[in-house]
Amino acid sequence: MAEDNGLDSGAAGTGQASWRDTVPESTATDLENLLGTGISAAQEQLERNGGFLPFALTVQNDGEVRLVAVTPADAEEGSDGDFDADAMISDLTVLLRQNREDFRAAAVVCDILLVEEESDAIHVATEHRDGHVFAAVLPYSADAATRTWEFGELAADASEPSVWVD
Repeated sequence: MAEDNGLDSGAAGTGQASWRDTVPESTATDLENLLGTGISAAQEQLERNGGFLPFALTVQNDGEVRLVAVTPADAEEGSDGDFDADAMISDLTVLLRQNREDFRAAAVVCDILLVEEESDAIHVATEHRDGHVFAAVLPYSADAATRTWEFGELAADASEPSVWVD
């Protein structure tokens, strides 16, 4: 049985079902597996390198989880970034669409800025070939005093399908 990640699409105490109750068990397991793997891989890259590039994960038809990466393009002239993350996410999405018959679920993992919270966050958007989607964000910040990363609470986020869209 899959581990409960505690994410709930309904308000606590209102009797609303969690997102997990609305999808088949096998789909929920695939999406939770991608979510957990994506968060862990991003955390590891943050701790090792101080940041991470967008990447994708897939659950192959045989159940194996695979990493999908693209080479970053140079950032636009005059921008303050070393690479264009939006272009990388677009490239990952195109690659996933082109190869979607090889897997049953996918996730795109990227670094985002939560404007209202003034915090960086790991964003994982998962999608299953049966049409179910689920996304989550994990805020994080660097603790300069201890030179470690501090992670906030994992929270559900809105998501739209991007791989199985036609």
